[in-house]
Amino acid sequence: MSAGVNCCARPRGCSGPARARAAGERGAAMSMATAAEYALLLTSPGPQPPAAPRLGKLSARERELVTQVAQGRTDAQIAADLYISVRTVRTHLDRIRDKTDCRRRADLTRLALQAGLL
Repeated sequence: MSAGVNCCARPRGCSGPARARAAGERGAAMSMATAAEYALLLTSPGPQPPAAPRLGKLSARERELVTQVAQGRTDAQIAADLYISVRTVRTHLDRIRDKTDCRRRADLTRLALQAGLL
């Protein structure tokens, strides 16, 4: 064992094996760009802009889509999970982008993280 490495340290935010496993699964599902944005968000020293005002404009269904995007799911996976068409998912995402000014999936992921949707 190398000096200075604490193999028993728990990752920030984990409270047990089930949560750690779930976090690992969410991480594995993320695209590289989303994972990089998430890492930057977690390590950013500055204050984060408030997410609540932008989320307040969204319906419950739109929040559900933002959460699924933040979990790294594709449009097709979201459509199958919500029993809607891929085109409907894309229409929802277009409206969400208009309401939140989030243009990329990584921006939506950041918004979800800041709002505590994950």
